[in-house]
Amino acid sequence: MEWPIQDVARSAGVSSRTLRHYDDIGLLPPSRIGPGGLRHYDDAALVRLQRILLLRELGLGLASIADVLAGQRDTEAALRTHLRLLEQERERLDRLVRSVRTTLRKTEGGDPLMPDEVLDGFDHTQYEDEVVERWGREAYARGDRWWRGLSDEEKRDFGRRQAAVAQDFARAHRDGLPADGEEAQAITGRHYAWVTAGWQGRSPDAEQFAGLGRMYVGDPRFAAHYDVHGEGTAAYVCEAMEAYAERNL
Repeated sequence: MEWPIQDVARSAGVSSRTLRHYDDIGLLPPSRIGPGGLRHYDDAALVRLQRILLLRELGLGLASIADVLAGQRDTEAALRTHLRLLEQERERLDRLVRSVRTTLRKTEGGDPLMPDEVLDGFDHTQYEDEVVERWGREAYARGDRWWRGLSDEEKRDFGRRQAAVAQDFARAHRDGLPADGEEAQAITGRHYAWVTAGWQGRSPDAEQFAGLGRMYVGDPRFAAHYDVHGEGTAAYVCEAMEAYAERNL
């Protein structure tokens, strides 16, 4: 089956102009162009559009989305990765909904509020248990103080640095570059500098850095963050971090 551009745009909640732009930049070509230049989209095009919209929801720009889709040859594996991310986000949003409902109920009833109820579901503490278990309560408290002390722009810049590193790792993985090779290790050096900033300038030692890499593989939340750029990227990053730790730390 095929659907005209107007129907697809309406279903996707975007404009026909947006879909034409995606075609112009090679991101989403139509399956067929009919009389009068009317674009039509088949099942495969709809699936590709779904993936584009999912990646947009994750905050990726169009150039980055093109890189991700170029590296994901297995559509079913890519969709499974997206599904994991969506399920994780749904769980977080469910916690936020429960938190707000509890706050509203207690406020209306004049009942006392508890911090663990009011603040449940917010991102800055989602890895608290892992950090405390691996590096101690003080490490988490120090990191939490540092993060809260950043301005909004500093937080955005910190996120942009990490996103750029993740995309470069994915590109190196797609190109078949060895994880312990010069280019991948240069990317890992940038990643180490980013991790060090998050540790408030305290440079992680070899075991800490390699252990963080193993978390990227062992924890599905971390793995999905990297594998969204291409299946197997998280394992590639882990291997690169272990090589960097062995050589440099």
